Amino acid sequence: MTSAKNRNDGGMKRSLIIFVVLALLLSGCGVNRNQAERPSATPVTTVHTITVDGATRSYILTVPVGLVGKSPLVVMLHGGFGSGSQAERSYGWDELAASESFVVAYPDGMNKAWNIGGGCCGMPGRHAIDDVTFIEAMVADIGKSVPLDDSRIYATGMSNGAMLAYRLACDSDLFAAVAPVSGTIVGDCADPKPVSVIHIHGLADTSVRMDGAEGAGVAHIDGMPIADLNSFWRGVDDCLAPIVATDGDVSTSIATCAEGRTVELITIAGAGHQWPGSKPIREGADAPYPGLDATSTIWDFLVAHPKP
Repeated sequence: MTSAKNRNDGGMKRSLIIFVVLALLLSGCGVNRNQAERPSATPVTTVHTITVDGATRSYILTVPVGLVGKSPLVVMLHGGFGSGSQAERSYGWDELAASESFVVAYPDGMNKAWNIGGGCCGMPGRHAIDDVTFIEAMVADIGKSVPLDDSRIYATGMSNGAMLAYRLACDSDLFAAVAPVSGTIVGDCADPKPVSVIHIHGLADTSVRMDGAEGAGVAHIDGMPIADLNSFWRGVDDCLAPIVATDGDVSTSIATCAEGRTVELITIAGAGHQWPGSKPIREGADAPYPGLDATSTIWDFLVAHPKP
């Protein structure tokens, strides 16, 4: 919302704002959604489209004001039936990006879903949409206007988006670390890339079950059991045996690995299919666990794990 001060600044300032917005539109840098409404201390958020495999794909980009040098990038992947704008509203990444000086991208899956392998999920899974290529193309597009630190490109996601984060680790060498929440691997992962991994999961999740059994919901996910998944990535990353600690509902398993990588699993007793510390997504969805801020926990992990 525009402040009272901004409303009273006069015609010259309003004209300057209009000029800046028009310049952005004409330059192809994306449609600015909030530069005129947000104070200058907040990030600038723009909407972008690119063409991948003949299809128009979209993403939201949040860039803090005053970035200096090359910046880390976090790709935040929405869950099934979600969107980039929903993920931006729900998980608190914009605020953290402003305080910690990194860039966040919120891509949109086709028909609100991602192809993560094994025929899942929704239309993208049925039609074999190449979402890995889309995400790689999006990162390249961002790099044309924002200097990115190639050693600090990260992916995180919720549910179907978490599964795409794992798919990126399986099929792309772009990412330094991935941070899936309430997800698993579906389909083959024949050529996994060494990446640091932090995985957060509720023990009472009935949509993506800890034991790998078929989950509730439209997709009926029955991917790799989470304990096996954690063991799989410890093998990929050449890790030592994990150290496990429990604090109330939260249990954390941390394995140190070759070349400074880490594989971490956080499980939460009683928590369902949710992003801990987030806003409720919709009526009837599992309530977010309030005792852990998944967003800040993930960022602390990611920033500590660049590419070797």
